[in-house]
Amino acid sequence: MTPLNDSSLVDILLVEDNPDDIELTLRALSRHNLANRIQVIEDGETALAVLRQRVERVEPMPRVVLLDLKLPKVSGLEVLRQLKESETTRGVPVVVLASSREDSDLREAYRLGVNSYIVKPVEFVKFARAVSELGYYWVLLNELPT
Repeated sequence: MTPLNDSSLVDILLVEDNPDDIELTLRALSRHNLANRIQVIEDGETALAVLRQRVERVEPMPRVVLLDLKLPKVSGLEVLRQLKESETTRGVPVVVLASSREDSDLREAYRLGVNSYIVKPVEFVKFARAVSELGYYWVLLNELPT
C-alpha cells in the first residue's frame, strides 16, 4: 500500500473476514466512486498492525474504519478498544458493520467509543444503500481534524 500524500483522497479501511460481505461492500462503494482508496484486511490482528505502521511511518490515518465484530485472531471489539485508547488513533472514525444486533455488542461498542453501529441488511439493495450512504457521509461530508 502506498502512503497517502493528499488526505482528501478517499481512504477506507475495511476490516472484514467474510468474502461475500467484502465483495458486496466493495461493489456498493464502487457504484458511488468511493472505492478508489480502500484497503481490505481480514483479521483484527493485521488491522491493528497496519494502523500501528501508519503511526510509525507518520502516514495519514484512514478517513473511516468499517469494522466487523466477529473477526479471527483479534475481535472487532478489541480492535475498537485499542483504537480508541490510543492517543494517535482515537480520532479515527469507526463504523461497526455487524451481522446481527446483539444488545451486548451494541452497548459495548458504544461504551468503547464507536462512531456508528450498523446492522448489515440481508438484502443486497439495502446493504448497498447502507454502505454507500455511510461511505458518502464519512468520506466526503465528514470533516476530520488535521
